[in-house]
This record gives sequence, structure tokens and C-alpha cells, in this order.
Amino acid sequence: MHDLVIRGGTLVDGSGAERYSGDLAVSGGRIEAVGEVTGRGRREIDASHCLVTPGWVDVHTHYDGQATWDPVLAPSSWHGVTTVVMGNCGVGFAPVRPGQQDFLIELMEGVEDIPGSALAEGIDWQWESFPEYLDALERFPRAIDVGTQVPHGAIRAYVMGERCNTQEDLPTAAELAQMAALVHEGVAAGALGFSSSRTLLHKDKHGIHVPGTFAGSDEMLALGLGMKGLSHGVFELVSDHLGDDDEWQWVKQFARETGLKVTLVATSAAAYIDGRMYRMADEARLEGMEIRPQMAGRPTGVLHGLSSSFHVFVGHPTYAAELKDLPLAEKVARMAQPELRQKLLSEHSAIPRTLMGRTLGDLLWQVFPLGDVPDYEQPREASIAGIAAARGGDPFEVMYDLLLTDGGRGLFYQPLGGYNGYNLDYYRDIMQLPNILFGLSDGGAHCGVIADAGMASYILSYWGRDRIRGERLPLEYLVRKLSRDTAEAYGMNDRGVLAVGAKADVNVIDFEALRLHRPEAVFDLPAGGRRLVQRVDGYRYTVQAGQVTFENSEHTGALPGKLVRGGRST
Repeated sequence: MHDLVIRGGTLVDGSGAERYSGDLAVSGGRIEAVGEVTGRGRREIDASHCLVTPGWVDVHTHYDGQATWDPVLAPSSWHGVTTVVMGNCGVGFAPVRPGQQDFLIELMEGVEDIPGSALAEGIDWQWESFPEYLDALERFPRAIDVGTQVPHGAIRAYVMGERCNTQEDLPTAAELAQMAALVHEGVAAGALGFSSSRTLLHKDKHGIHVPGTFAGSDEMLALGLGMKGLSHGVFELVSDHLGDDDEWQWVKQFARETGLKVTLVATSAAAYIDGRMYRMADEARLEGMEIRPQMAGRPTGVLHGLSSSFHVFVGHPTYAAELKDLPLAEKVARMAQPELRQKLLSEHSAIPRTLMGRTLGDLLWQVFPLGDVPDYEQPREASIAGIAAARGGDPFEVMYDLLLTDGGRGLFYQPLGGYNGYNLDYYRDIMQLPNILFGLSDGGAHCGVIADAGMASYILSYWGRDRIRGERLPLEYLVRKLSRDTAEAYGMNDRGVLAVGAKADVNVIDFEALRLHRPEAVFDLPAGGRRLVQRVDGYRYTVQAGQVTFENSEHTGALPGKLVRGGRST
């Protein structure tokens, strides 16, 4: 008698092989049989007309705080994600000296837009060292598995104190040795790797660049080499310098000396000119080094709206002084008044330019009404400025009026990069490169302006079924990239595939019904903190270690999720 049998589904097994019809049997949290299963199960699921896939492995999230108080880890868990990797971008909460907690909270709040009040109320600091943080994560019950990385910011703060994020003060030789030892200690205890940020985009809540931003190549290499000799460990790097030879020299030296993996997130245009980052990574692959750029299934997008943290009027004096903090219904009612509308539209913004270098007026050529059925690939004429041009009107007036529709709940999508051609052909090309790693969902982060935690659902439904403005991608390829490929990239070789002996993390998906909802603002974080979340239809069942944890994306109450310790449980 099996614990669970999933019958009559279309199995897309994560290997990249062609889909086939069959059954799946599970016992003891592992897959026991695949194909034709004659024995019965204590529970049986009818998967006819459904896809049966491995659970998704999301390698770029920021649940570092939420994982200590929230057993469900939504919204990722609603979307069939069964394993998340956090501790990305060099920010996290361990190691931490007594009295230093607020500093790490302000780092996370500034870099990842997670309300500091929620983190302060939600986290019960039961640790100082990184191994103690892992132990705290291991004690907490949850619905999905979590793994984490040692963050550069916390390491620097622990060793260098108040000097940790100054551009002038470099670590002494003794401090550098201590930081490398802490990296080794954390990864040896089960961290999946080490992460760092070298981009000017990442600042704390006070606008100060995060620790490590100005670290030299010698420091980066020394900390990476803290993992040398260990059987596992990934170096995750977010950098403005991946168009520079110097950056590539130490990255490749780390990969050569350790035999460990690197995953990269480029944050400057220079890395993308002539495909430089992808070409350099592929050359390294051919030389035996595994250096993998991360890629999402569409541009990361800021969501403009009255229920989000940003839209083109947030810098107008009247909005900032009179409207910003009002409840949504009252805000809409006030903005609907003709006198206030005229006053606000006549003002100049305190935000004259955006991070992308465009004026606010130019920006509206890249802002699109998202709609109840979100559309992330729209033509130029569908933009706010395009709509205004067709009407012969002013784009700011069009934006203003559209913000008030549907009770102010509408959202507007602004892709941050890679959308100058007004299509996703560039993304399709990059998503097929041999060593590209699907990532950048940022689950748990950017609570006020981004809702990309459902990236796996988007990739599967849009690229595998819905796209009409260009070619799609094979379903078998997409499933492999979302499961086995991401699992193996972080050394979690026990999952991501439907094979005998593999961990029984499984999705049963009504593929024709798979639909993303419009993102919405909810206030369910500690201290009433707000976040944007995106619901989904189509996940009939999610199975974690053999237990049904979600039915129709609703939690069943089962909490079989564990801490994934690198080099041990995988």
C-alpha cells in the first residue's frame, strides 16, 4: 500500500524528456514508482486532464525574516513552489551581534522594500551566529522547504561594525580573515552558499549603500575562497561591474580554485552590450566553470497604482502632503474632486527623473494598464502615453483618470529593462541559453511595488501556452528549468524530477485553467504591514515530501517543510 498515488496524469518529469501519460506512487516522502502503478494508495488523486510536474525550486527569494514567523510562505507556496532559496543580494539576518538587529532590518527594508515594522515585530531573534540562525529555521514548522545563504552585508557588519558600509574604510587583513572564516562556518553548517551585492541600486532605508558595495576584488575573492574545500557552496553576486574585465577575473579565479558554482545578476547596461555577460559565462562553461546568469521570464516591473507605493504623482506636493497616507477609498474620493484634480495636475513633481533616466512624461510610454487578466507583453500604443496620443490628450490626465477606476484598485505595469522593442523576443532568446538560470522572482520582497513571486506560474502559462506575439517555448523545457535545473544549480540533487527515489515534491496542474489574477494589496504582515500579492488558479494539488499541502492553492494545514542544509539533506 502506497501512501499516495496520483493517477492518469500527463507527466512532465523535469528531465526535459517528452511528456507521457502515467501514474505516480509515493511512500515515505519519496517517489516509489513512476509509470503504471497497480498497487493502491492510502490516498489517491485523479490527475486526468492535468499535468503532473515536480514542485518548483525558486532560487531567488527574500523570505529571510518571513521564514521565522510564517509557516505558509505565501505567495510563493500558492504558485507550486516547494523549495525557496533566500539570503540573496548580500542581505540577511545572521550573523548578528546584540544591538545590531535594527541595522540589518534597515538594510533589508531599503534593499528589498520589506516593511521594517513588520520585520521588527515578526522576527524573534534566537541567534547570533549563522549556524544558530540555521538551527532556528530548522525548528520552525512550515509548508515548504527553505535554504539560505550567508549574506555579505551581515558578515561585514558583524566584523567591521560601524565601518562596514563606508567607502573609505577597507577591512584589515585580520578582519578579512575573520569574515572568510564566518563564510566558511556558515556554509559548513548548511548554508547553500554566500551572496553579495556590488550595485549602487542597493541602499538601506537611509539611502546609504549596503556593506560590500565598494568592496575590492581582493575582498570578494577572499570571502568566496572561504568556501574552498567544502563539498558545496554557490557564490551569488549582484553587480554593476559585470561588463568589466576585472570583475570577471576574480569571478573566474574563484570558480577555478574552488570548483564551486557562481550565479550572477547584472545591474548595468555594460554587462548586456553585445551579450557580454552571457558570452563570458558561456566561455567559462566551455572551460569547465559553472557561471550562470539569472533571468526572469519577463522584465521585473514596478506596479504603479494608488494601492502600491509608486505612481507618477507620488512626488507632487499636494499628493505627498494631503493624500499619500489616506485609506484607499478616501484617497479616491478626494482625487475625484475636480478642484483637487486640477491642482494636482498643475504641480511639478519632486521626482523629475526616474532611475531609468527618463523624464516622467517619457516614462509613460513604458507604463501599461495591467488589467484583470494581467498582460505583460503589450505594444507601444497600449501604453499610457500611447492611449493619450490616440485620444489627442495629455498622458498625465489619462494616467490620473485611470488611477481612479475600479475604486483605485487598478495597477499599471512598468517593465524596468529589456522592453525597448515592445515585445519579449529578447527574453525568449536569453531564456534558451545553455547555462541561463531561471530566477529573480524576489518572493517575499519589494512588497509595495513588485509582485513577481508567481513567476513560475507566469513562465509556464505564458511561455508554454498563451503567447501570441511571438514564438513560445516547449513545455518540457520550461518545467525542467523551473525544477531540476534550479535544484541542481544549488546542489539539491534529491528533488526537481519525477523519478524513483526523488523527494516527492509534486504539482498537479489543470493547465488549461492556469491563470494569474491581478495583483492586490493586502495588510497581513506583522504590525499590519502591506504587501502586493498575486493569486493563481489551476494548481489542483501541491505535494510536499509526499503530503498534500495545497488544494486549489489553499493551504491544507500540513507542514512537512524542512530546512535544506547544503551538503547534507540533499
